[in-house]
Formats: sequence, structure tokens, C-alpha cells
Amino acid sequence: MAYLTDRKRAAGLGAAKTGTEHHWSMMVSSVALLLLVPLFVFTVGPVIGSSHGEMVAYFAKPFPAIVAALTLTVGLMHFKNGAQTLIEDYVHGPAKKLTIIGVICLSYAAAGTALFSIARIAL
Repeated sequence: MAYLTDRKRAAGLGAAKTGTEHHWSMMVSSVALLLLVPLFVFTVGPVIGSSHGEMVAYFAKPFPAIVAALTLTVGLMHFKNGAQTLIEDYVHGPAKKLTIIGVICLSYAAAGTALFSIARIAL
């Protein structure tokens, strides 16, 4: 008798053999965003409407810069995974692969741009 959890039994099953891993990554990023988005709102909210110099000085502090970087990175990776699932379900033929590649490139480019911008302000 094997003592396997439901997750362990389901790992590697399905057409692509990665459905369980993809589902868990979406669940983990959802929980992370559940914590990060309110933290981001309460961290960035007080400086909205302030001058450019005050905003740059605020994001030069480590905590707001880290919260903003984590929120944007996790949010964009969650978007990438969700959009990929949506495309796999509703787009067919050769357009499917091209659209998935485009969304992945767009997500990584946006994440890289966001991290570069935050690093440029914070350093």
C-alpha cells in the first residue's frame, strides 16, 4: 500500500504532463498577490499625488521599492501563466504557438522594464 497524497498521485498526469505544476504555480502566485496587492496599495498610496522629487525619495527607501518590485514581478508572472492557459483553451492551430510566445515575451519584457525602473529609482 502506497501512502501518496492526492497531489503526488496527480503529478505527471494529463495531456501535457504539467497541469498540476501549472495549477499549483497559479495558486501560489494568487496567494502571494492576495498579500502583496494590499501591501502595495497601502505602501504606495500615501505618496500618490506628491511631487516627482518626493516620489523618487520615497522609492529610494528599501521597503517601498521591494514591495513594488515583488508586486509587479509576481503579478506579471501570474498574468503570463493565466494568459497562456486562456490561449491554450481558446486559440487553435499555428496561431496558438505564436500567441503564447508573444504573451510570454511581452510579460518578461514588462517585468524587466518594471524591475529596471524600480532599480534605477532605488539606487
